[in-house]
Amino acid sequence: MVKVEKQKVVGVLGGMGPLATVDLYRKIIEETPATYDQEHVHVIIESNPAVPDRTAALLAGGEDPTPLLLSGAQRLAAAGADFIVVPCNTAHAFLPRIASDVDIPLISMIDETAKAVVAELPGSVVGILATAGTIWTRLYQDAFERVGLSSLVPDEAGQARVTEAIAGVKAGQTGPEQTALVQATAAELVERGAQSLIVACTELPLILTQAHVTVPLFDPTRILARAAVANALGSAEPAREGAVRR
Repeated sequence: MVKVEKQKVVGVLGGMGPLATVDLYRKIIEETPATYDQEHVHVIIESNPAVPDRTAALLAGGEDPTPLLLSGAQRLAAAGADFIVVPCNTAHAFLPRIASDVDIPLISMIDETAKAVVAELPGSVVGILATAGTIWTRLYQDAFERVGLSSLVPDEAGQARVTEAIAGVKAGQTGPEQTALVQATAAELVERGAQSLIVACTELPLILTQAHVTVPLFDPTRILARAAVANALGSAEPAREGAVRR
């Protein structure tokens, strides 16, 4: 166990969707080098499924999620969180709007993922599996470009399959039908030249794993969990070694 004077408290701004929030918390637990309860990190979870759909807000003039994102982040700060992580990739398009009104740092899942991929596969081509909103806002494309990585996104039909699968997971459907939808799009990206893939919607790691694809698969939820633990323990590196691609 890494000994520190005072562990920082992790704030999770979640509910987008609830299963994705559960998945992040589980991975935070798995990434903590604890042998008994008291060695785990303190986590405060603000899970509000009422946050309006992020992709609808970006692409279809839907209700702005910023007010509820801000109020949730402020509740976490008031409750004692030292920093915030957000288990929703598309929500990161709105985080710059709230950062100046929150007194604690927000750790970017996007930036952490870019750092993890370039560390393992520098100069490579990454296939992005994500919501249409994440693709449209170029959250990952731009982050990858900043670290010297290239990226590929699905064509229209491939993105429609991914969108359908994500909707299924949000409805509690995590069976082989949803996996097959994303797996088909993943295979197309690999055929076009992707040397690795990222499951860049927090619903997708629940249905697509390394066993389903032929190239390295990076899980931003796992990467974010690792960053949360490293920050909570005050270590410069993740607290425990292990494959990024889970």
